[in-house]
Amino acid sequence: MSLYGDYLKERLGDEIIETEQGFATYRFPDPLTCYVVDIYVKPEFRTQSVATGIADLIVEIAKQKGCSRLLGSVVPSTKGSTTSLRVLLGYGFSLDSSTQDFILFRKDI
Repeated sequence: MSLYGDYLKERLGDEIIETEQGFATYRFPDPLTCYVVDIYVKPEFRTQSVATGIADLIVEIAKQKGCSRLLGSVVPSTKGSTTSLRVLLGYGFSLDSSTQDFILFRKDI
């Protein structure tokens, strides 16, 4: 695990999956839920389903822990938010709720 991964684990309790192409951070806010906090893929790998592969790993980990739902979010004011929204919808997420600058998505697993 990287120093960043160590930091996230110690500071926030978040887990991380890291590859040469990208990483994802996630947490378990309750026994049935896995929240994917961030997924980052290097630009040169973004058309190669790297995010899907990492998300699939998170789903497997979540299922092993007994989770039945996955959450993901988009902050519309951030750079690249339209792409993030498309990725979540493409992975099968549905709108759960929203506030002024935060959209929460849900997927049953």
